[in-house]
Amino acid sequence: MKRLILLSLSAALGLALFSGCATLPKTWPDYARSAESKMVLIQEKIGDGLKTGLLTPDQTQMFLTTLKGVRLDYTGLRDKVVYRDEWDRLFGRIDMLDQEVNRALIPPARVEGREVPRNGDRIVALQRQIDDGIISKRLPLRAEREFQSSLDSIRREYLRMTDSGRYSTYEERTDISRRLDLLETELKRYR
Repeated sequence: MKRLILLSLSAALGLALFSGCATLPKTWPDYARSAESKMVLIQEKIGDGLKTGLLTPDQTQMFLTTLKGVRLDYTGLRDKVVYRDEWDRLFGRIDMLDQEVNRALIPPARVEGREVPRNGDRIVALQRQIDDGIISKRLPLRAEREFQSSLDSIRREYLRMTDSGRYSTYEERTDISRRLDLLETELKRYR
């Protein structure tokens, strides 16, 4: 009797675990419609970005190529019997592409109606100011070395951020900008 009860309980527990936890492969029409809608929105964003000039033709081509790869995987899943985690991976790729496009579409900052130079442009401008100060002998030797050392440090950090193949965070860009502001303020003392 005890064996029969134990066997019945274990069978019921196994059935409950299997039916509650396991996701059987099936078609996912709602997921297919949602993925299609998201891809259409991303394609529209890319087209609008090219029209407005916020995206370069190279960026547009890169994003469209990535979207084409996602679409190929989408057509492989649509109307097929698959596990849900395959759709979850596809949605992860779609969301990542959407975030990249959104980051690229952020317009440059403007102050008083004019565009604020980006950190890379500011580094080049500060290097010219240091070089001009050296040539015109406005900078003392010690200040010249300190400024060049500071700018080289900022440049290394900036290149590390941009060459790594990942997008830099807002905090990293703000830190570089703050350090450039300080160096620019110090350089203005020698004009």
